[in-house]
Amino acid sequence: MTKLTIAIGNDHAGTELKNCLINHFREVCSFTNFGTNSADSVDYPDFAHQVAQSIEKKESELGILICGSGNGVNMTANKYKNVRSGLAWNKEVSILIKAHNNANVLCIPARFVSKEDAIEIVEHFLQTNFEGGRHEKRVNKIPNN
Repeated sequence: MTKLTIAIGNDHAGTELKNCLINHFREVCSFTNFGTNSADSVDYPDFAHQVAQSIEKKESELGILICGSGNGVNMTANKYKNVRSGLAWNKEVSILIKAHNNANVLCIPARFVSKEDAIEIVEHFLQTNFEGGRHEKRVNKIPNN
């Protein structure tokens, strides 16, 4: 069975959480690490651009971005054509961004979720399918930059 390919990126606030997620999901996912591996201050757009480009070029099937609030990486990723990035702070939001918005990048706010919650958020994101139907019509109204 082929592993799901995931581009993952983070700034200094998300290093510990990124490593936790890679370790937890390494049996089912193949990760390309675009994030920093340090707690030294860095600029989150540098890593969000790399993850979004990996999705845009179809080098990765999904992306995960982690920064302090999750907002900066989310805004950056959504500048790319065919990237639908969503910010999730619990499993319910994670499910909805995939089921209703067909998100292909998940953003997690490292300063506001526990490692256990982040694992649950990612599990639900990976397990949820886009519902299509009325949601597809809405997603199609989102401009493609």
